[in-house]
Formats: sequence, structure tokens, C-alpha cells
Amino acid sequence: MMRRMPTTAEMDRAFRARDTSYNGVFFTAVKTTGIFCAPSCPARKPAARNVEFFGTIQESLLAGYRPCKRCKPMNVDGRSPEWVTCLMARVESAPMARLRDADLRAMSVEPSRARRHFLRHYGMTFQAFHRARRLGLALKQLRKGADMDGVAWDCGYESTSGFRDAFARVFGEPPGRGRDASFAVARWMESPVGPLVAAATTEGVCLLEFADRRALESQLVTLRKRIGCSIVPGGNEHLDLLADELAHYFDGKLTRFTAPLVISGTPFQKSVWNRLLEIPYGETLSYEALARDVSRPGAQRAVGTANGANRIAIVIPCHRVVRKSGQLGGYGGGLWRKQHLLDHERAVHNATPDNASPPLADARAM
Repeated sequence: MMRRMPTTAEMDRAFRARDTSYNGVFFTAVKTTGIFCAPSCPARKPAARNVEFFGTIQESLLAGYRPCKRCKPMNVDGRSPEWVTCLMARVESAPMARLRDADLRAMSVEPSRARRHFLRHYGMTFQAFHRARRLGLALKQLRKGADMDGVAWDCGYESTSGFRDAFARVFGEPPGRGRDASFAVARWMESPVGPLVAAATTEGVCLLEFADRRALESQLVTLRKRIGCSIVPGGNEHLDLLADELAHYFDGKLTRFTAPLVISGTPFQKSVWNRLLEIPYGETLSYEALARDVSRPGAQRAVGTANGANRIAIVIPCHRVVRKSGQLGGYGGGLWRKQHLLDHERAVHNATPDNASPPLADARAM
């Protein structure tokens, strides 16, 4: 399948805005220096006449350009840098242990670099992530009847008061009442279209969004209100299944998701989202047809708004809704992602011998 690049105007805008969401989508080559960069390269931007764009690293190299030493575009492939992978592995090897700045430096990770990376890609500092991870595990221990003093000590807190304050900030309740509190766990997942953040309750997946989406923070706030609980870093069997299915989806080996879903929204929103689940893999539906199908003929704008409010991307395929003319319309994760997903599904669908429509994902309204 031929890879489709964004328009030149869109790539130029993304390059000058240092838009990280385009990393891996295209590469920018600078004629005056002979180097090629990732769109988010922090270096000074050259004049437009001295810039050309390529869709792959190979094309950039074959055109005679060398990789930028500052942004290291050879590492831009939708995956986290190696030092981030190592840092996350260190956290999971002993999640209750505190990692201080000195510990990071011992791993050759500058604390300020970790802070900037986590803020840019995950919306929180590394220390905030690690603290939330520890507190999520602390809540599990408390619910099993563990002593609060012992849990506070295991989490690295030297006083129970400090533990109580941190716990209440995350869960909205002190540890004593938090034993009965409900919460959702969240984790980050790598993908060819950039990092994703997913969350799940004990009933099923309630969130799957692009980690760099500007509206992600407000989505999380709305989700907390909808499901009535806090969201902390962690994992469960639903997220494990989702991660496995996403990997197979992007490999072209899966055309339906079976991970259970928890859909929370207004009755109208849920009617739109459930209709999205019925759009066959490899096909699209117009906003106009979607409005008719949910008994709101002529309400294209309303269904478009509900479509954009979908909090479980890819699995609830809002990317399969396009304008009547066939143009993409809008997409919260960026039009390039929408085009990528549609191109991917069409290629897999067309390569399937019988082009059979896949079964639907399992969705449960909440």
C-alpha cells in the first residue's frame, strides 16, 4: 500500500509548530544543512524554500540527507525512546519503591529530561506518574485489609499524614474510606500512530485515546465524573486483552475487538456510538447517514459532536465516519491518523478473500 502523506501546507504548519503528533508521519529535510529531522525538532526553522518533505527515513537517506543529531529522527517510529522504556521497566520491577532524582541520574536519565518527556507525551510529570502508580497499588492493598501504616511505609512515605494527603488528592477520599472506593486503572500503549492511553474498570475498557490529543485532559475529567471514580496508573485483564488486540489490529491480523467496553454518556451519545460499532470494517458511513440511522435526520452537526466525544478511539470506530462527499471531515486525533486508519483497514479488507464483514466489538452501555 502506498503511504499517503499530509498536504505540504499541513506538513509545513506541523513542522513550524513542532507538533509531536506528526512524528513518524513525515520527515523534513533542510537543503542548506543536508540533514533531515522529525517534525518536532527543536532546532531553528529554515525558510520554506529550503525545506522538502519525505514520507520515510529511507526516502530521506536516498535523497542524500543525513539524520539530525539533535532530534534523532531515526528513533521516531511511534515507540518510546529506549531510555523511557528502561525507566518504565524499572518502575514495574519495583512499583512501590520511590525513584528520586539521584536514582534517575544513576540510570543516566536527567530528571529534567524525564519531566519534560512525560509532560509532553503523557500529560503528567514522571514523578506524578510514579506517585499515582504507587497509590493505585496502595489502594489494592488497603482493600485486601492491609494495615495503613505498613502500606504508607511500602509506598515510600515516612509519615502516615503525608500518605493520607497524597491519597486524598488522587482518590478524593482519605485511605480509611478509600477501602471501598472504586477506581479505573490506566496504562500507555505504543502504536504505529503514536502512544495511546487506555483505562479500564473491573467491567471493561472505558478509555482509549491518543496521548497527545489536546482535549485528553478534559476527556479524563469528564470520564471521572461519568464513571464516578478516580483513574490511576495500573493494569488489569481488560487492558492486557486490549493491548494484545491492538497489536494484532495494526499487524492486519484482527478485524474485530472482543475486549468488553464500558460506554458512559448521554442517551443520544450512546446511540451514536453503538451505531459506530455497526459500521463494517474497511467501510465508511457519512455523517448524514449516521444522523438518519439514529433517528435524527438532518442533525449532522449533532452526530458529529457526539462522534468527536467518543472516548474509546479505534475500537469504537469514529474514524469510519466521513463527509457525504467522501472528504474526511474532522478527527480529534488529527486527520493524518484518520487517513492512516482508513487506509490500513481498506488494505486489509481488500486483501481478505471473501471481504466478509467482521463481528462487532462487545460494548456495554453504562
